[in-house]
Amino acid sequence: MPTTAVLLVVYTDRLEQCREFYAGLGLEFVAEQHGSGPEHYAATLPGGLVIELYPTSTRRPVSSNRLGFSVSLAAADLAPGRHVLTDPDGRAVEVQVGA
Repeated sequence: MPTTAVLLVVYTDRLEQCREFYAGLGLEFVAEQHGSGPEHYAATLPGGLVIELYPTSTRRPVSSNRLGFSVSLAAADLAPGRHVLTDPDGRAVEVQVGA
């Protein structure tokens, strides 16, 4: 079986603002909480990749990853083509909008 990405966790100081930002790219988040852990948001993409937005903690600071998404024209309020956006935590987010 080939290696497949199944989980990406993004830690943020701006949980609601990040949820709104990524929802604007077409991700559909649901609120979750596992046991006594923090409330967070999760979205499952086609193909099974789960993206979770978690609040930061002393053990888990803001992540500085660069993310990239391919989205349909209907999913984002952007013109077709490649865009590099900045999320509420300052991460670069590359978005390729289809025609």
